[in-house]
Amino acid sequence: MSHSPSPSENQPPSFLPEGTRAEQVRGLGREGEPATINRKQRLAIMLSGRGSNMVALVDAIQMGALRELAEVAVVFSNNPDAPGLATAAALGCQTANLAPAGRKRADYDAAVVQLLREYELDYLVLAGYMRILSPVLVRAYAGRILNIHPADTHLHQGLHAYEWAFENKLPETKITVHLVNEGLDTGPVLAQRPVDLRGANTLSEVERRGLLVEHELYADTLVRLFRGQISPSTPASYPAAPPDNRQLTTEN
Repeated sequence: MSHSPSPSENQPPSFLPEGTRAEQVRGLGREGEPATINRKQRLAIMLSGRGSNMVALVDAIQMGALRELAEVAVVFSNNPDAPGLATAAALGCQTANLAPAGRKRADYDAAVVQLLREYELDYLVLAGYMRILSPVLVRAYAGRILNIHPADTHLHQGLHAYEWAFENKLPETKITVHLVNEGLDTGPVLAQRPVDLRGANTLSEVERRGLLVEHELYADTLVRLFRGQISPSTPASYPAAPPDNRQLTTEN
């Protein structure tokens, strides 16, 4: 295990369903109207690889739409050799890692919960975290774990979503941001955005277009969530957009 333990002294909100201090902090007033956010939301961004979604989120937090709403408390990985850890450190983020080392899933997640408690977190943001969470971790942060999935979660769950879209020659797929529950990509949807795949003749092109949408949608969803503009009962949706021809240089 490796980490740099210097969390702030801010106290995290209790996660209560409605009409509570936690709801006020997260941006929803008692009558469902946007409320003043008194402090930034403390996030753990969790990754297993390069972490291109992590980079996009850190950019939004340091210089973009999330600057007044959130802060990165820690970037965590289950893989001590994940390139995303070095990238996060270069961006000025605290990092931590914990290798599974053959432990059972529940035992490992219990150790992760213990480690993360040091950072007094409001949300866990999964960004290419390639582990299925056990109930131990899900229940510790119930309703406060987000994931981004490169498909409509009603149509495809689990790995290889871009391969699924490409092999089935879909003219369009969707990127989904959802809360994490104890199922596999079955949690309540917070936002979806379509990806136009017309003319995408290679898997790499499908992935390129999808990742561009992922990088924009994740930060936008967090902004809306923290401002109280979306919830699982009123998810954000977006119209289809033409293919984006920008070049993507960072893999997920």
